[in-house]
Amino acid sequence: MTQPAFILIRPQMGENIGGAARAMWNFGLDRMRITSPRDGWPNPKADAMASGAGRLLDEAQIFDSTDAALADCDFVFATTARHRDLTKPVMTPERAMAHTRNLIAEGKKVGVMFGPERAGLENEDIARANAIISVPVNPEFASLNLAQCVLLTAYEWGQDAHDMPAESMEMAKTEFAPQHEVAKLAEHYEERLDQAGFFFPETKAESMKLNLRNFWSRMPMTRVDVQTLHGMLRQMVRWKERGD
Repeated sequence: MTQPAFILIRPQMGENIGGAARAMWNFGLDRMRITSPRDGWPNPKADAMASGAGRLLDEAQIFDSTDAALADCDFVFATTARHRDLTKPVMTPERAMAHTRNLIAEGKKVGVMFGPERAGLENEDIARANAIISVPVNPEFASLNLAQCVLLTAYEWGQDAHDMPAESMEMAKTEFAPQHEVAKLAEHYEERLDQAGFFFPETKAESMKLNLRNFWSRMPMTRVDVQTLHGMLRQMVRWKERGD
């Protein structure tokens, strides 16, 4: 993947999906993913709005969940005007796309999530992201149309970045863990912690689980890191079962 995937989470109007495709293609982006479009797929209104960018819609990948759409991504951005009390790095579109270029130069796959038109991304979606993209707009009217948000982010991707120093990380015979492996690790810990009675009281259980998933997504883990954390938890469970 030599460019980020733009992921439309539960988009509502076909016109906005078509407008997003058009905005992406304006700046050379053609990796569109769509999860659970409200009005079904394919959508003739999206085709009409896309104009000359209809190829993006023909080749768009359709998923039935956020997890499925993010499964092969190593790093994920969430676009939102509200940070929803989740502790994450927050970047402007300019900084986020500069960071994306560096990540892709290192061979990583990057996804950018855009929320549905009515209320934007849910906390459960944002918790799966590694960082937030926030556009510095009027705080009294922070609402952006889906296609507008895609256009702003795509514009920053299209800018010349020759003067930006590349960031790199030396990898010791491993690679960064894709999103689906991090999700499995999160599920493993959540299951064991639930069995141990960690999520108490029950009224706070959901927010505790959300914070834990947010914690995992903030960590740039390698596949070796993920395997090590799985192994640590399995060993601790064995010790408890033996009564050590």
